Amino acid sequence: MLQAIGLTSTPRRDRPPAVDDLTFEAPPGAVTALVGAPGSGKTTALRLLLGLDPGRGLTYFRGRPLHRIAQPAREVGVVLGDVPGHPSRTVRGQLRMLAAGAGVPVARTDEVIRAVGLAGLEGRRLGTLPRGVDRRLALAAALLGEPHTLLLDAPAAGLSPVEQAGLHGLLRAHADGGGTVLYTTRDPKDAARNADHVITLDEGRLVAAQDAGDFARTRLRPRVAVRTPHAARLAAAVAQEARAARRPVEAVTQDGTLLLVYGGDCAQVGDIAFRHGVPVHRLADETGDADPLPVRVPAPAPPTGGAAPDRPAAARRPVRAPLRPLRYELRRVLGVPSTWLVAAGVPAVSVVLAVLLGRGGGTPLPTVMAAWPDLLPLPPAALGAGLLGALSFGEEYRYPALAAGRGAVPRRLALLLAKLAVAAALALFLGALTAGVDLAALRLFYGADLISVPDNWGSMSASWLGLAVGCAWAGVLGAGVFRAAAAGVAAVLFVPVAFVPLLRQVASGPAVRSVAGLPSRLGEFAGPRWAPLDRWLAGVLEVVGQPAGVALVLTLTVLLCAYVLTGLRWQARW
Repeated sequence: MLQAIGLTSTPRRDRPPAVDDLTFEAPPGAVTALVGAPGSGKTTALRLLLGLDPGRGLTYFRGRPLHRIAQPAREVGVVLGDVPGHPSRTVRGQLRMLAAGAGVPVARTDEVIRAVGLAGLEGRRLGTLPRGVDRRLALAAALLGEPHTLLLDAPAAGLSPVEQAGLHGLLRAHADGGGTVLYTTRDPKDAARNADHVITLDEGRLVAAQDAGDFARTRLRPRVAVRTPHAARLAAAVAQEARAARRPVEAVTQDGTLLLVYGGDCAQVGDIAFRHGVPVHRLADETGDADPLPVRVPAPAPPTGGAAPDRPAAARRPVRAPLRPLRYELRRVLGVPSTWLVAAGVPAVSVVLAVLLGRGGGTPLPTVMAAWPDLLPLPPAALGAGLLGALSFGEEYRYPALAAGRGAVPRRLALLLAKLAVAAALALFLGALTAGVDLAALRLFYGADLISVPDNWGSMSASWLGLAVGCAWAGVLGAGVFRAAAAGVAAVLFVPVAFVPLLRQVASGPAVRSVAGLPSRLGEFAGPRWAPLDRWLAGVLEVVGQPAGVALVLTLTVLLCAYVLTGLRWQARW
C-alpha cells in the first residue's frame, strides 16, 4: 500500500504551496487516479512522494519510507514525462543500460519489451519513436525492476484512443497481479473509466477520495452534445420549452457551434431542433464534468509495524544509482554512435597530419608519430580522448538516464571510478591505435628504412599514453563539475592553451631541478630493478617533470577536489 501523510510543498516567494496537507492512500491490487485541473498540484504531489521536491510530509511504500528501501527500483517504478535518453540510442540499448543501473539481469530487458508491446522495435532509435511507442518505452523502463508500485504522471497524454486502451490494459494487468498503480490525469472521464479509486485535487488540497463508481455518480453527470451552426438559437429554444414544462435543464454553448444540454436526452433535444427548424450535424449522449465537491476525507493512520515517521519529505536522499556502474558505463559509451565516430575519425585525422609532418624530414619523429603540429594545442588522439571523457558526464546531464524520477545525476564514487576507468581504457586504445596507424602510414609513404622505432620507445610510449589518459580524465572531471560536455572539453584545452605557458614562465630560471633521475634513486632502495618497468617509469616521471605534465596533474587535482566538494554540497541539499 502507498500512503501519503501531510504532504506539503515548500511555497515559492509569497505564493501558496502547490500541495497543501495532502493525505491519501493507494491500495494494492487496484488502480488509483489522481485527478485535477492543470495547476492543481498533481505532478508536484508525485514528486513529493518520491522526495524530489522540497517539502514536508511522510510517504510509505508498503510500510517503509523510500530512503530506507535498499533497492528502490525493485519497489517503485516511475514515469515522469518522457524517458530521458540519447536520441541515437536504440530501444534495446537504452533498456539494457537502465537494467545495469537498476541492478537487474539483462534478460529482464527482453521480458519488458514483450510485455509492453515493443517486440520488433528493439533496434529503433529513441529519436525516431512516435508518441505512443515512446510512452511504452517509458513504461518498460519503469517495469525493469519488477516494482510493486507504479507512479505515472499523465501517462496517456497525447495518445490515440487505441494506444490509451493498451496503456490502461498494462496498468490493469499490473494491478491484477497485486501491484499498486497511481497515475495522474486531468480528464475525470478517464479516471471514471479506468481507475478503481479516484483522488481529486483542487489548488493543491484534497477534495475527495472515492471509489470510481461513487466518483462517476457524484462528480460526473450526463449531457447531450449537439453540433449545429445555430447553437445559440437552439439553446434559447431548449431553455424556453424547459421553462414551459418546468424541467431543470441547463444549456451551455461553446465555440458558437457546440451546445451542451444537461438534464435532457437526445430524443428531447432532437425533437426541439426539428420543431424550430434548426439543422443538427451531430447529436450524442456524453458524460460531462461537474464542479468540485467540498468533501474532506480523514487522514489515514500511520502504518503499524513500519518505520517511525522520522524524516520529512525534503530530507530524503535521492537514490544512488547505478548499482552496476562499470557495466552501466560500458553500455552507455558503446551504445551511441559518437564513440565509434571519434574512434574512427581520430586515427584518420592523425594519419593525414603525420604524413604531412613527415614530408619535410625536419620534424622530430615523436612529433610526427603523434601528429602534433604547432598549430594544434593537443594531438588528435589526446583531443579525442578528452572529448570522449567529457561526453561521459555531459551526456548524463543532457540525457539523464539515471534520473528517471529520482532527481539529478548522482555523485556516487563508484560511478566516477567507472567513468574514469572506461575513459582511461578508451584513451589507451586511441593512443595505441593512432601511434600504430601513424607508424604504418609513415613506413608506407617514406619507407621502412627511414622510419625506425627509436630505442627509447618505452619512455615515449609512457609519455604518449599518459597524455591521452590525462586528457580523458580532465574531460570526465570537468564535465562532472560543471555538468556540461563543453566544460569538459574546455578543461582539456585549458592545460596546453593557458596553464602550460604560465608554468613555463614560472619555471624558467637556473634554479629549476629535474626529477629525471628519480627512478634510479628509487631503485637503490627497492633492490633489483626490472629494466622495462624502469624505462616506463622514467618516461612517466619525465612527463610529470615537464610543464605540460605538471599542468595536467595540477588540473586533475583541482578538478577532483572540486568534484568532491560539489558532490558533498549537492548531497547536503537533500
